[in-house]
Amino acid sequence: MNLITKLITFRNNSYLTFLLLILITVGCNSKTNKTKTIKKETQKPNIVLIMTDQQQAKALSIAGNLDVKTPNLDKLAKTGIRFTNAYVTFPLCVPSRSSIFTGKLPHTLGVNSNAKGDDKMNNQDRTKSLGKVLKNAGYNCAYGGKWHAHEAEIPNDLGFDKIANFDDIPLAQKSIDYLKSRKNKTQPFFLVASFDNPHNICEYARSQPLPYGNVPQVSLDKTPDLPLNFEKSSTFPEALKIEQTANKKVYPTENYTKEDWRNYRYTYYQLVEKVDREIGKIIDAIDDLGLRENTIIIFTSDHGDGNASHGWNQKTALYQESINVPFIINYKGKKSSEEKINTSLISNGLDLYPTILDFAGIEIPSDLLGKSIKPILEENQQNIERNFVVTETKFEGKQAYGTAGRAVISKKFKYILYSWGKNREQFFDLEKDPHEMNNLVLSENNQTELDHYRQNLMDWCIKTNDTKFLKKIILPSKSIKLSNKLFDKPY
Repeated sequence: MNLITKLITFRNNSYLTFLLLILITVGCNSKTNKTKTIKKETQKPNIVLIMTDQQQAKALSIAGNLDVKTPNLDKLAKTGIRFTNAYVTFPLCVPSRSSIFTGKLPHTLGVNSNAKGDDKMNNQDRTKSLGKVLKNAGYNCAYGGKWHAHEAEIPNDLGFDKIANFDDIPLAQKSIDYLKSRKNKTQPFFLVASFDNPHNICEYARSQPLPYGNVPQVSLDKTPDLPLNFEKSSTFPEALKIEQTANKKVYPTENYTKEDWRNYRYTYYQLVEKVDREIGKIIDAIDDLGLRENTIIIFTSDHGDGNASHGWNQKTALYQESINVPFIINYKGKKSSEEKINTSLISNGLDLYPTILDFAGIEIPSDLLGKSIKPILEENQQNIERNFVVTETKFEGKQAYGTAGRAVISKKFKYILYSWGKNREQFFDLEKDPHEMNNLVLSENNQTELDHYRQNLMDWCIKTNDTKFLKKIILPSKSIKLSNKLFDKPY
């Protein structure tokens, strides 16, 4: 082989070697990119649960309320889904929050009020609460703010790392600091930011200083008008009147003038606006840190507030203002040209738990009554199929008379029953009478529907082993069951 032939052969071999190196490099990069893609697609989502305390569903400007401005929650709703028929399991802090974090009914948990001895769930249910379950599934779980289920502060044994105390002022920044710490981590996280406001309306009603700063008052012409259902109806339940009069500290509004109530409403909405600004900081941080694509944001409240409707402040009563709450889920920042509203009947105390488990890829316990909302968000189904949801209540404390109650709510009708007193039974057509002013219990035209809801409540009490309230129900007018069959023992 001459010199020229040798040079050509060397050159060709070098060229082939070079091509081979390129193909190997491209193949490796392709394999790496494919691995990254698979990892990205199978990575569990981050979940952020933001809660307020005592915020009614109507206390959002996106809900058409012209007396309040909530731009941050509005923005969350516009890029997510707002559920307008969301109800709590109990319009009071401890029972409601206990439900949210376990997916069980308050009476099942043995949590029937905020009162000591009636407010603590058993250890078995505590070990199955959201923080414990998600931590065991590989999530980094963090909690900031108000716990109140039953302890005021989040305890150390529930799977969460406490990142902020019960205090609204530093909560947003503490949550942002946590989000920054998770920015480049592959481990998914579950963050709960639990705000106290607009709960400060309770201190306002008692003429006390507000824990996170007072709200400057304005002239009367700048305050909201009274609601259409401000005056109590002629069939306002006797038990509610007595509970309201008996507990002056909880209901200090008995001698309020109309002007007082308008100032109350102004203050309430200002407190909602204050907490909306804090929530906005967290939402903006999720966007700024590039976390939105793989983060699900859920917003709700543990109950509402009477806000002058039926002359009522606070919660515990079973009127819409106290039990219907905001419920927004923003699913990985999906964009939409218009707000998506869903009218499914939602129980935030029963449905949040299985929904979060579903997103986290955790098997949902078969004994839970709630349903996952994930299929709606992934557009695999339009609505949750259920005929009604049920809300419980009980007035408890040193001044209280122990009135218990249950509400059976569908999209059209609502049936309320308190445990004693005149007018203890209420039946409303929510489509025609959304302000609940016309009690249809005595209407001859609605007896068939009324009996249907009486039956629903009885069946529900039997199904959920609600034996104490089963003794208080009113049987359908043509029931073949005798009242003595409702009692396991007479008293």
